[in-house]
Amino acid sequence: MQVLDNAASFQYFLPEAILGLTLLLILILDLNKELSKSRLIAPWTAGVGLVLYIVVALALRVQLPEAITFHGMMANDAFTDFFRVFSGASALLAIFLSMHSKELEGVKIEYWILILGITLGMPVLAGANNLLMIYLAMEMVSILSYIIVGYLKKSRKSSEAALKYVLYGATASGIMIYGLSIIFGVSGTLDVLEIQKFLVNNPVGTGRIALFVGLVMTLAGFGYKISAVPFHMWAPDVYQGAPTPVTAFLSVGPKAAGFAILLRFTYTALAQFNPETGIFTPLKYLDITGLMAVLAVLTMTVGNFLAIQQNNTKRFLAYSSIAHAGYMLIAAATLSSLALQGVLFYLIAYFIMNMGAFAVAIIVINATGSEELTAFKGLAKRSGGGALIALLMMVFMVSLVGLPPTFGFVGKFYLFMSVIQAKLYWLAVIGMLNSVVSLYYYMRVVKHMYFDEPEDDKSLGLKGFVFPGVVASLGLATVVLGVYWGPIVTFVQESAQLISK
Repeated sequence: MQVLDNAASFQYFLPEAILGLTLLLILILDLNKELSKSRLIAPWTAGVGLVLYIVVALALRVQLPEAITFHGMMANDAFTDFFRVFSGASALLAIFLSMHSKELEGVKIEYWILILGITLGMPVLAGANNLLMIYLAMEMVSILSYIIVGYLKKSRKSSEAALKYVLYGATASGIMIYGLSIIFGVSGTLDVLEIQKFLVNNPVGTGRIALFVGLVMTLAGFGYKISAVPFHMWAPDVYQGAPTPVTAFLSVGPKAAGFAILLRFTYTALAQFNPETGIFTPLKYLDITGLMAVLAVLTMTVGNFLAIQQNNTKRFLAYSSIAHAGYMLIAAATLSSLALQGVLFYLIAYFIMNMGAFAVAIIVINATGSEELTAFKGLAKRSGGGALIALLMMVFMVSLVGLPPTFGFVGKFYLFMSVIQAKLYWLAVIGMLNSVVSLYYYMRVVKHMYFDEPEDDKSLGLKGFVFPGVVASLGLATVVLGVYWGPIVTFVQESAQLISK
Protein backbone atom coordinates (compact mmCIF):
# COMPACT_ATOMS: atom_id res chain seq x y z
CA MET A 1 0.00 0.00 0.00
CA GLN A 2 1.36 3.40 -1.02
CA VAL A 3 2.32 5.72 1.85
CA LEU A 4 1.93 9.39 0.86
CA ASP A 5 3.78 12.43 2.17
CA ASN A 6 2.03 15.51 3.56
CA ALA A 7 1.76 17.37 0.24
CA ALA A 8 0.28 14.41 -1.63
CA SER A 9 -2.04 13.65 1.29
CA PHE A 10 -3.80 17.01 1.37
CA GLN A 11 -6.30 16.11 -1.35
CA TYR A 12 -7.52 13.27 0.87
CA PHE A 13 -7.95 15.71 3.75
CA LEU A 14 -10.03 18.18 1.73
CA PRO A 15 -13.34 17.42 3.54
CA GLU A 16 -11.74 18.12 6.92
CA ALA A 17 -10.15 21.28 5.49
CA ILE A 18 -13.64 22.46 4.53
CA LEU A 19 -14.82 21.90 8.10
CA GLY A 20 -11.86 23.84 9.44
CA LEU A 21 -12.53 26.73 7.07
CA THR A 22 -16.21 26.72 8.06
CA LEU A 23 -15.18 26.99 11.69
CA LEU A 24 -12.92 29.95 10.91
CA LEU A 25 -15.63 31.60 8.81
CA ILE A 26 -18.06 31.48 11.74
CA LEU A 27 -15.44 33.18 13.92
CA ILE A 28 -14.89 35.89 11.29
CA LEU A 29 -18.63 36.50 10.83
CA ASP A 30 -19.02 36.89 14.57
CA LEU A 31 -16.59 39.82 14.50
CA ASN A 32 -19.20 41.82 12.58
CA LYS A 33 -21.52 43.41 15.16
CA GLU A 34 -24.55 43.36 12.88
CA LEU A 35 -24.11 39.72 11.85
CA SER A 36 -23.30 38.62 15.39
CA LYS A 37 -26.75 39.80 16.53
CA SER A 38 -28.42 37.17 14.34
CA ARG A 39 -29.19 33.87 16.08
CA LEU A 40 -29.25 32.04 12.76
CA ILE A 41 -26.05 33.09 11.00
CA ALA A 42 -23.73 30.72 12.93
CA PRO A 43 -25.88 27.54 12.82
CA TRP A 44 -26.80 28.11 9.18
CA THR A 45 -23.15 28.62 8.24
CA ALA A 46 -22.24 25.48 10.14
CA GLY A 47 -25.04 23.57 8.41
CA VAL A 48 -23.96 24.67 4.94
CA GLY A 49 -20.37 23.76 5.75
CA LEU A 50 -21.44 20.29 6.90
CA VAL A 51 -23.49 19.70 3.75
CA LEU A 52 -20.48 20.69 1.62
CA TYR A 53 -18.29 18.44 3.79
CA ILE A 54 -20.54 15.43 3.12
CA VAL A 55 -20.77 16.13 -0.62
CA VAL A 56 -16.99 16.45 -1.01
CA ALA A 57 -16.41 13.31 1.09
CA LEU A 58 -18.75 11.32 -1.17
CA ALA A 59 -17.09 12.73 -4.30
CA LEU A 60 -13.57 11.87 -3.12
CA ARG A 61 -14.77 8.40 -2.15
CA VAL A 62 -15.32 7.74 -5.87
CA GLN A 63 -12.38 9.66 -7.33
CA LEU A 64 -9.42 8.84 -5.08
CA PRO A 65 -7.90 5.38 -4.51
CA GLU A 66 -7.29 4.19 -0.98
CA ALA A 67 -3.96 5.19 0.51
CA ILE A 68 -2.00 5.62 3.72
CA THR A 69 -1.62 9.37 4.16
CA PHE A 70 0.53 11.80 6.14
CA HIS A 71 3.53 9.47 6.34
CA GLY A 72 1.44 6.60 7.73
CA MET A 73 -0.64 8.56 10.25
CA MET A 74 -4.05 7.95 8.63
CA ALA A 75 -5.67 5.26 6.52
CA ASN A 76 -7.92 6.74 3.86
CA ASP A 77 -10.18 3.95 2.69
CA ALA A 78 -13.88 3.30 2.20
CA PHE A 79 -14.22 2.66 5.95
CA THR A 80 -12.92 6.15 6.79
CA ASP A 81 -15.16 7.70 4.12
CA PHE A 82 -18.19 6.02 5.68
CA PHE A 83 -17.50 7.69 9.01
CA ARG A 84 -16.89 11.03 7.32
CA VAL A 85 -20.44 10.92 5.98
CA PHE A 86 -21.81 9.51 9.24
CA SER A 87 -20.10 12.19 11.36
CA GLY A 88 -21.33 14.98 9.11
CA ALA A 89 -24.92 13.71 9.16
CA SER A 90 -24.83 13.34 12.97
CA ALA A 91 -23.57 16.90 13.43
CA LEU A 92 -26.06 18.29 10.92
CA LEU A 93 -29.01 16.77 12.76
CA ALA A 94 -27.56 17.79 16.14
CA ILE A 95 -27.39 21.42 14.94
CA PHE A 96 -30.99 21.21 13.74
CA LEU A 97 -32.19 19.82 17.10
CA SER A 98 -30.20 22.48 18.95
CA MET A 99 -31.96 25.23 17.00
CA HIS A 100 -35.35 23.89 18.19
CA SER A 101 -34.51 23.17 21.84
CA LYS A 102 -35.61 25.60 24.54
CA GLU A 103 -32.64 24.51 26.66
CA LEU A 104 -30.29 26.12 24.16
CA GLU A 105 -32.10 29.35 23.44
CA GLY A 106 -29.62 32.19 23.13
CA VAL A 107 -26.55 29.98 22.75
CA LYS A 108 -23.34 31.75 21.79
CA ILE A 109 -21.08 31.15 18.82
CA GLU A 110 -18.77 28.77 20.69
CA TYR A 111 -21.50 26.13 20.89
CA TRP A 112 -21.63 25.67 17.12
CA ILE A 113 -17.83 25.72 16.91
CA LEU A 114 -17.63 22.93 19.50
CA ILE A 115 -19.94 20.74 17.42
CA LEU A 116 -17.82 21.33 14.32
CA GLY A 117 -14.64 20.64 16.28
CA ILE A 118 -15.94 17.31 17.55
CA THR A 119 -17.09 16.44 14.03
CA LEU A 120 -13.61 17.24 12.71
CA GLY A 121 -12.05 14.82 15.18
CA MET A 122 -14.38 11.87 14.55
CA PRO A 123 -13.24 10.84 11.03
CA VAL A 124 -9.62 11.41 12.05
CA LEU A 125 -10.17 8.91 14.87
CA ALA A 126 -11.89 6.51 12.48
CA GLY A 127 -8.96 6.63 10.06
CA ALA A 128 -6.10 6.70 12.59
CA ASN A 129 -3.34 4.27 11.60
CA ASN A 130 -0.80 5.35 14.21
CA LEU A 131 -0.93 4.86 17.98
CA LEU A 132 -0.07 8.51 18.57
CA MET A 133 -2.77 9.65 16.14
CA ILE A 134 -5.30 7.39 17.88
CA TYR A 135 -4.59 9.11 21.18
CA LEU A 136 -4.59 12.65 19.76
CA ALA A 137 -7.85 12.13 17.84
CA MET A 138 -9.47 10.51 20.88
CA GLU A 139 -8.48 13.47 23.03
CA MET A 140 -9.70 15.98 20.45
CA VAL A 141 -13.14 14.40 20.45
CA SER A 142 -13.21 13.88 24.22
CA ILE A 143 -11.98 17.27 25.44
CA LEU A 144 -14.41 19.18 23.23
CA SER A 145 -17.16 16.84 24.41
CA TYR A 146 -16.37 17.68 28.06
CA ILE A 147 -16.79 21.36 27.28
CA ILE A 148 -20.05 21.05 25.35
CA VAL A 149 -21.60 18.85 28.06
CA GLY A 150 -21.00 21.63 30.59
CA TYR A 151 -22.12 24.36 28.21
CA LEU A 152 -25.12 25.43 30.34
CA LYS A 153 -23.09 27.36 32.90
CA LYS A 154 -26.11 28.19 35.07
CA SER A 155 -27.22 24.56 35.21
CA ARG A 156 -25.85 22.61 38.16
CA LYS A 157 -26.65 19.31 36.43
CA SER A 158 -24.72 20.34 33.34
CA SER A 159 -21.65 21.38 35.37
CA GLU A 160 -21.79 18.19 37.41
CA ALA A 161 -22.08 16.08 34.27
CA ALA A 162 -19.07 17.79 32.71
CA LEU A 163 -16.97 17.25 35.87
CA LYS A 164 -17.84 13.55 36.00
CA TYR A 165 -17.16 13.23 32.29
CA VAL A 166 -13.71 14.81 32.73
CA LEU A 167 -12.81 12.55 35.67
CA TYR A 168 -13.89 9.35 33.95
CA GLY A 169 -12.39 10.47 30.65
CA ALA A 170 -9.03 11.43 32.17
CA THR A 171 -8.80 8.06 33.92
CA ALA A 172 -9.67 6.12 30.78
CA SER A 173 -7.30 8.25 28.70
CA GLY A 174 -4.42 7.65 31.12
CA ILE A 175 -5.02 3.90 31.10
CA MET A 176 -5.23 3.84 27.30
CA ILE A 177 -2.06 5.79 26.62
CA TYR A 178 -0.15 3.60 29.08
CA GLY A 179 -1.45 0.56 27.20
CA LEU A 180 -0.43 2.10 23.87
CA SER A 181 3.06 2.78 25.23
CA ILE A 182 3.40 -0.89 26.22
CA ILE A 183 2.32 -2.00 22.74
CA PHE A 184 4.89 0.38 21.24
CA GLY A 185 7.57 -0.86 23.61
CA VAL A 186 7.03 -4.49 22.65
CA SER A 187 6.45 -4.07 18.91
CA GLY A 188 8.88 -1.19 18.33
CA THR A 189 6.45 0.64 16.03
CA LEU A 190 3.56 3.09 16.26
CA ASP A 191 2.07 2.00 12.92
CA VAL A 192 -1.01 -0.21 13.36
CA LEU A 193 -0.34 -2.21 10.18
CA GLU A 194 3.30 -2.69 11.17
CA ILE A 195 2.14 -3.96 14.57
CA GLN A 196 0.14 -6.66 12.78
CA LYS A 197 3.20 -7.58 10.73
CA PHE A 198 5.30 -7.78 13.92
CA LEU A 199 2.77 -10.08 15.59
CA VAL A 200 2.68 -12.38 12.57
CA ASN A 201 6.48 -12.61 12.36
CA ASN A 202 6.97 -12.98 16.13
CA PRO A 203 4.31 -15.41 17.33
CA VAL A 204 6.10 -16.17 20.61
CA GLY A 205 8.38 -14.20 22.87
CA THR A 206 8.95 -12.83 26.34
CA GLY A 207 6.88 -9.72 25.57
CA ARG A 208 3.68 -11.63 24.91
CA ILE A 209 2.22 -11.10 28.41
CA ALA A 210 3.19 -7.43 28.41
CA LEU A 211 1.60 -7.04 24.98
CA PHE A 212 -1.64 -8.60 26.18
CA VAL A 213 -1.72 -6.29 29.21
CA GLY A 214 -1.13 -3.28 26.96
CA LEU A 215 -3.89 -4.44 24.65
CA VAL A 216 -6.38 -4.81 27.49
CA MET A 217 -5.51 -1.32 28.77
CA THR A 218 -5.98 0.08 25.26
CA LEU A 219 -9.36 -1.60 24.98
CA ALA A 220 -10.34 0.11 28.24
CA GLY A 221 -9.95 3.46 26.46
CA PHE A 222 -11.98 2.27 23.48
CA GLY A 223 -14.60 0.79 25.83
CA TYR A 224 -14.98 4.14 27.59
CA LYS A 225 -15.65 5.91 24.31
CA ILE A 226 -18.41 3.46 23.31
CA SER A 227 -19.72 3.20 26.93
CA ALA A 228 -19.19 -0.56 27.12
CA VAL A 229 -19.52 -2.27 30.50
CA PRO A 230 -17.60 -1.92 32.84
CA PHE A 231 -16.51 1.46 31.38
CA HIS A 232 -20.07 2.77 31.10
CA MET A 233 -20.57 4.47 34.44
CA TRP A 234 -20.14 8.00 33.09
CA ALA A 235 -22.90 7.71 30.48
CA PRO A 236 -26.14 7.97 32.56
CA ASP A 237 -25.03 11.02 34.55
CA VAL A 238 -23.50 12.77 31.54
CA TYR A 239 -26.49 12.07 29.30
CA GLN A 240 -28.86 13.37 31.97
CA GLY A 241 -26.93 16.55 32.74
CA ALA A 242 -26.02 17.60 29.20
CA PRO A 243 -28.44 19.62 27.03
CA THR A 244 -30.73 17.15 25.24
CA PRO A 245 -29.42 17.86 21.69
CA VAL A 246 -25.88 17.36 23.00
CA THR A 247 -26.94 14.06 24.56
CA ALA A 248 -28.41 12.98 21.22
CA PHE A 249 -25.18 13.91 19.43
CA LEU A 250 -22.92 12.12 21.94
CA SER A 251 -25.04 8.97 21.79
CA VAL A 252 -24.52 8.70 18.02
CA GLY A 253 -21.48 10.60 16.69
CA PRO A 254 -18.58 10.09 19.14
CA LYS A 255 -19.90 6.62 19.98
CA ALA A 256 -19.70 5.67 16.29
CA ALA A 257 -16.15 7.06 16.11
CA GLY A 258 -15.23 4.91 19.11
CA PHE A 259 -16.57 1.85 17.32
CA ALA A 260 -14.65 2.84 14.20
CA ILE A 261 -11.25 2.84 15.91
CA LEU A 262 -12.11 -0.31 17.90
CA LEU A 263 -12.96 -2.17 14.70
CA ARG A 264 -10.01 -0.78 12.74
CA PHE A 265 -7.52 -1.71 15.45
CA THR A 266 -9.04 -5.14 16.08
CA TYR A 267 -9.43 -6.09 12.43
CA THR A 268 -6.09 -4.75 11.17
CA ALA A 269 -3.64 -5.19 14.07
CA LEU A 270 -5.01 -8.37 15.65
CA ALA A 271 -6.19 -10.38 12.65
CA GLN A 272 -5.06 -11.61 9.27
CA PHE A 273 -7.24 -10.97 6.23
CA ASN A 274 -7.49 -13.36 3.31
CA PRO A 275 -8.64 -11.31 0.28
CA GLU A 276 -9.54 -14.47 -1.63
CA THR A 277 -12.00 -15.75 0.96
CA GLY A 278 -12.85 -12.40 2.60
CA ILE A 279 -12.27 -13.93 6.04
CA PHE A 280 -10.50 -12.33 8.99
CA THR A 281 -8.58 -14.83 11.11
CA PRO A 282 -7.64 -13.80 14.67
CA LEU A 283 -4.03 -14.32 15.68
CA LYS A 284 -4.32 -17.48 17.76
CA TYR A 285 -1.60 -16.51 20.19
CA LEU A 286 -3.29 -13.15 20.84
CA ASP A 287 -6.97 -13.99 20.35
CA ILE A 288 -9.19 -11.58 22.29
CA THR A 289 -12.48 -12.58 20.64
CA GLY A 290 -13.54 -14.44 23.78
CA LEU A 291 -12.92 -11.34 25.90
CA MET A 292 -14.90 -9.20 23.44
CA ALA A 293 -17.78 -11.70 23.53
CA VAL A 294 -17.91 -11.44 27.33
CA LEU A 295 -17.87 -7.63 27.11
CA ALA A 296 -20.70 -7.76 24.56
CA VAL A 297 -22.83 -9.92 26.86
CA LEU A 298 -22.15 -7.75 29.92
CA THR A 299 -22.88 -4.55 28.00
CA MET A 300 -26.15 -5.83 26.54
CA THR A 301 -27.38 -7.28 29.81
CA VAL A 302 -26.41 -4.44 32.16
CA GLY A 303 -27.74 -1.81 29.77
CA ASN A 304 -31.10 -3.51 29.32
CA PHE A 305 -31.75 -4.44 32.95
CA LEU A 306 -30.76 -1.03 34.33
CA ALA A 307 -32.87 0.74 31.69
CA ILE A 308 -35.94 -0.92 33.23
CA GLN A 309 -35.41 1.02 36.47
CA GLN A 310 -35.09 4.49 34.92
CA ASN A 311 -37.71 7.20 35.22
CA ASN A 312 -35.72 10.01 33.62
CA THR A 313 -36.01 10.08 29.82
CA LYS A 314 -32.34 10.84 29.16
CA ARG A 315 -31.08 8.24 31.66
CA PHE A 316 -33.46 5.75 30.08
CA LEU A 317 -32.03 6.49 26.63
CA ALA A 318 -28.49 6.37 28.08
CA TYR A 319 -28.90 2.79 29.28
CA SER A 320 -30.62 1.99 26.00
CA SER A 321 -27.52 3.33 24.23
CA ILE A 322 -25.30 1.11 26.38
CA ALA A 323 -27.37 -1.94 25.45
CA HIS A 324 -27.09 -1.14 21.75
CA ALA A 325 -23.31 -0.83 22.14
CA GLY A 326 -23.42 -4.40 23.38
CA TYR A 327 -25.21 -5.57 20.26
CA MET A 328 -22.60 -3.90 18.06
CA LEU A 329 -19.71 -5.31 20.11
CA ILE A 330 -20.66 -8.67 18.65
CA ALA A 331 -18.75 -7.65 15.52
CA ALA A 332 -15.48 -7.47 17.41
CA ALA A 333 -16.17 -10.91 18.87
CA THR A 334 -16.78 -12.61 15.52
CA LEU A 335 -14.08 -10.97 13.36
CA SER A 336 -15.87 -11.57 10.07
CA SER A 337 -16.60 -9.48 7.01
CA LEU A 338 -20.34 -9.97 7.60
CA ALA A 339 -19.99 -8.68 11.17
CA LEU A 340 -18.07 -5.63 9.96
CA GLN A 341 -20.83 -4.89 7.46
CA GLY A 342 -23.42 -5.59 10.13
CA VAL A 343 -22.10 -3.00 12.57
CA LEU A 344 -21.95 -0.32 9.86
CA PHE A 345 -25.50 -1.20 8.83
CA TYR A 346 -26.66 -1.09 12.44
CA LEU A 347 -24.97 2.27 13.03
CA ILE A 348 -27.11 3.76 10.25
CA ALA A 349 -30.26 2.22 11.73
CA TYR A 350 -29.28 3.36 15.22
CA PHE A 351 -28.59 6.88 13.97
CA ILE A 352 -32.09 7.22 12.47
CA MET A 353 -34.14 5.65 15.26
CA ASN A 354 -32.14 7.06 18.19
CA MET A 355 -31.99 10.61 16.86
CA GLY A 356 -35.70 10.34 16.14
CA ALA A 357 -36.39 9.30 19.74
CA PHE A 358 -34.33 12.21 21.06
CA ALA A 359 -36.13 14.62 18.71
CA VAL A 360 -39.47 13.52 20.20
CA ALA A 361 -38.00 13.87 23.70
CA ILE A 362 -37.00 17.47 22.89
CA ILE A 363 -40.56 18.21 21.74
CA VAL A 364 -41.99 16.81 24.99
CA ILE A 365 -39.42 18.58 27.18
CA ASN A 366 -40.09 21.88 25.37
CA ALA A 367 -43.84 21.49 25.99
CA THR A 368 -43.87 20.17 29.56
CA GLY A 369 -40.57 21.34 31.01
CA SER A 370 -40.05 17.84 32.42
CA GLU A 371 -37.46 15.19 31.53
CA GLU A 372 -39.33 12.43 33.35
CA LEU A 373 -40.93 9.55 31.45
CA THR A 374 -44.24 10.52 33.06
CA ALA A 375 -44.19 13.58 30.76
CA PHE A 376 -45.09 11.15 27.94
CA LYS A 377 -48.37 10.23 29.65
CA GLY A 378 -51.30 10.87 27.36
CA LEU A 379 -49.06 12.24 24.61
CA ALA A 380 -51.38 10.88 21.92
CA LYS A 381 -54.22 12.90 23.46
CA ARG A 382 -52.42 16.23 23.67
CA SER A 383 -53.35 19.00 21.29
CA GLY A 384 -50.87 20.55 18.91
CA GLY A 385 -49.86 17.37 17.08
CA GLY A 386 -49.75 14.92 19.97
CA ALA A 387 -51.24 12.04 17.96
CA LEU A 388 -48.59 12.32 15.22
CA ILE A 389 -45.67 12.69 17.64
CA ALA A 390 -46.88 9.72 19.71
CA LEU A 391 -47.15 7.60 16.56
CA LEU A 392 -43.60 8.53 15.54
CA MET A 393 -42.26 7.76 19.02
CA MET A 394 -43.95 4.37 18.90
CA VAL A 395 -42.22 3.67 15.57
CA PHE A 396 -38.83 4.58 17.08
CA MET A 397 -39.46 2.45 20.18
CA VAL A 398 -40.50 -0.57 18.10
CA SER A 399 -37.39 -0.14 15.95
CA LEU A 400 -35.11 0.12 18.98
CA VAL A 401 -36.56 -3.17 20.24
CA GLY A 402 -35.81 -4.71 16.85
CA LEU A 403 -39.29 -5.70 15.70
CA PRO A 404 -40.41 -5.89 12.06
CA PRO A 405 -41.12 -4.09 9.81
CA THR A 406 -38.59 -1.52 11.01
CA PHE A 407 -34.99 -0.68 10.21
CA GLY A 408 -33.91 -1.77 13.69
CA PHE A 409 -35.13 -5.31 12.99
CA VAL A 410 -33.05 -5.57 9.81
CA GLY A 411 -30.00 -4.18 11.62
CA LYS A 412 -30.23 -6.74 14.42
CA PHE A 413 -30.84 -9.48 11.86
CA TYR A 414 -27.51 -8.69 10.19
CA LEU A 415 -25.67 -8.61 13.52
CA PHE A 416 -27.12 -11.89 14.76
CA MET A 417 -26.54 -13.54 11.38
CA SER A 418 -22.82 -12.74 11.66
CA VAL A 419 -22.77 -14.43 15.07
CA ILE A 420 -24.58 -17.50 13.76
CA GLN A 421 -22.24 -17.65 10.77
CA ALA A 422 -19.30 -17.69 13.22
CA LYS A 423 -21.08 -20.54 15.09
CA LEU A 424 -21.29 -18.51 18.30
CA TYR A 425 -24.86 -19.67 18.86
CA TRP A 426 -24.81 -18.92 22.58
CA LEU A 427 -23.96 -15.28 21.86
CA ALA A 428 -26.85 -15.00 19.39
CA VAL A 429 -29.27 -16.51 21.92
CA ILE A 430 -28.18 -14.07 24.65
CA GLY A 431 -28.57 -11.18 22.20
CA MET A 432 -32.09 -12.25 21.29
CA LEU A 433 -33.05 -12.71 24.95
CA ASN A 434 -31.76 -9.21 25.67
CA SER A 435 -33.96 -7.88 22.88
CA VAL A 436 -36.94 -9.51 24.62
CA VAL A 437 -35.98 -7.77 27.88
CA SER A 438 -35.77 -4.42 26.09
CA LEU A 439 -39.35 -4.90 24.87
CA TYR A 440 -40.58 -4.15 28.40
CA TYR A 441 -39.04 -0.73 28.89
CA TYR A 442 -39.57 0.49 25.33
CA MET A 443 -43.23 -0.52 25.41
CA ARG A 444 -43.54 1.23 28.75
CA VAL A 445 -43.18 4.51 26.85
CA VAL A 446 -45.87 3.41 24.38
CA LYS A 447 -48.14 2.53 27.29
CA HIS A 448 -47.64 6.00 28.78
CA MET A 449 -48.47 7.69 25.48
CA TYR A 450 -51.63 5.75 24.61
CA PHE A 451 -53.12 4.29 27.78
CA ASP A 452 -52.41 6.91 30.45
CA GLU A 453 -54.05 10.27 30.91
CA PRO A 454 -51.92 13.42 30.55
CA GLU A 455 -50.91 15.04 33.83
CA ASP A 456 -51.82 18.50 32.51
CA ASP A 457 -53.59 20.07 29.56
CA LYS A 458 -50.51 21.65 27.95
CA SER A 459 -50.35 21.65 24.18
CA LEU A 460 -47.20 20.51 22.39
CA GLY A 461 -47.18 23.94 20.78
CA LEU A 462 -45.44 22.88 17.59
CA LYS A 463 -44.98 25.82 15.27
CA GLY A 464 -44.55 25.43 11.54
CA PHE A 465 -43.84 22.26 9.61
CA VAL A 466 -40.04 22.08 9.62
CA PHE A 467 -39.37 20.38 12.99
CA PRO A 468 -42.36 17.96 12.80
CA GLY A 469 -41.46 17.32 9.15
CA VAL A 470 -37.90 16.27 9.99
CA VAL A 471 -39.08 14.00 12.81
CA ALA A 472 -41.72 12.51 10.51
CA SER A 473 -39.01 11.92 7.87
CA LEU A 474 -36.95 9.98 10.41
CA GLY A 475 -40.02 7.92 11.30
CA LEU A 476 -40.81 7.28 7.65
CA ALA A 477 -37.20 6.25 6.98
CA THR A 478 -37.37 3.84 9.92
CA VAL A 479 -40.31 2.04 8.33
CA VAL A 480 -39.35 2.29 4.64
CA LEU A 481 -35.79 1.05 5.24
CA GLY A 482 -37.24 -1.81 7.26
CA VAL A 483 -38.95 -2.99 4.08
CA TYR A 484 -36.51 -1.91 1.38
CA TRP A 485 -32.92 -1.76 2.55
CA GLY A 486 -31.07 -2.75 -0.62
CA PRO A 487 -29.26 0.58 -1.22
CA ILE A 488 -28.06 0.64 2.39
CA VAL A 489 -26.64 -2.88 2.04
CA THR A 490 -24.76 -1.87 -1.11
CA PHE A 491 -23.35 1.25 0.55
CA VAL A 492 -22.29 -0.75 3.63
CA GLN A 493 -20.65 -3.52 1.59
CA GLU A 494 -18.61 -0.91 -0.28
CA SER A 495 -17.70 0.80 3.02
CA ALA A 496 -16.56 -2.31 4.91
CA GLN A 497 -13.16 -2.25 3.20
CA LEU A 498 -10.13 -1.81 5.44
CA ILE A 499 -6.59 -1.18 4.22
CA SER A 500 -4.39 -4.16 5.07
CA LYS A 501 -0.89 -5.31 4.20
